[in-house]
Amino acid sequence: MAETRAGFVALIGEPNAGKSTLLNQMVGAKVSIVTHKVQTTRARIRGIAMEGAAQIVFVDTPGLFRPRRRLDRAMVAAAWGGAADADIVVLLVEAHRGLTEGVKGIIEALRDKLPAATRVALAINKIDRVKAEELLGLSQTMNEAYAFERTFMISAEKGYGVQDLKEWLAAELPEGPWFYPEDQIADLPMRMIAAEVTREKLTLRLHEELPYQLTVETERWEERKDGSARIDQIVYVARDGHKGIVLGNRGETIKAVGKAAREELTEFLGRPVHLFLNVKVRPNWLEESERYSEMGLEFRDGD
Repeated sequence: MAETRAGFVALIGEPNAGKSTLLNQMVGAKVSIVTHKVQTTRARIRGIAMEGAAQIVFVDTPGLFRPRRRLDRAMVAAAWGGAADADIVVLLVEAHRGLTEGVKGIIEALRDKLPAATRVALAINKIDRVKAEELLGLSQTMNEAYAFERTFMISAEKGYGVQDLKEWLAAELPEGPWFYPEDQIADLPMRMIAAEVTREKLTLRLHEELPYQLTVETERWEERKDGSARIDQIVYVARDGHKGIVLGNRGETIKAVGKAAREELTEFLGRPVHLFLNVKVRPNWLEESERYSEMGLEFRDGD
């Protein structure tokens, strides 16, 4: 029997680089929020993938960007914390955007914020959007900017090249026992996964700014005798006007969000789910340490 391997892999990159999509593709199930909006991943979500005798524990970090608010600062601190703790770091770069100012900033931070011995690989994502010669040029430019251990050409959405990256990571992780049972795909509590599902549906439904001004918490989880689960969640918003937007005309928006979240949770859990959403106004929720704990972030990192 092959020696077992296990280790942590941090996926880093600019917002919307495709980290959550790649994580879900690697794990083979949806464990991280995926939307067209940037900066939607908040907590460091650990997705767990098996490849042969290796267990790869992925840390899907928040996108790295220039922080403005306390929440932004806490997210960026979580991202670098996840990278510093990892056995291998994978930097995701969008093929059609290339070496942006944001990516240059991340490369500088790789030198400053990570231990010198940290192994870093490059994954050029969304390769289906550019021509082959452009990819080769970008690969050369990126490797001149930083000494990456390996470079992979992938499409996280379509799955191209993902298996090659997964197999390389599995082979490079340290030998040792697995951290989690073989059939476990995430180490987030189900209460937090359920809250993330609902927040994703809200993010997809609402317009630009509001999704970053709300958060979702699972207040109550009741296992019923018939095998179903009752889940009560609170959607916290910062202003009265936001509450009206979340509720929608005659409650249509929150009903649609609840239906979509309930259907996804039912499929994820493999049993019926009764989901109840309540919208509350908390003007200062962005300054409350409890809210950060619920998101798996450190409140003090926002200082």
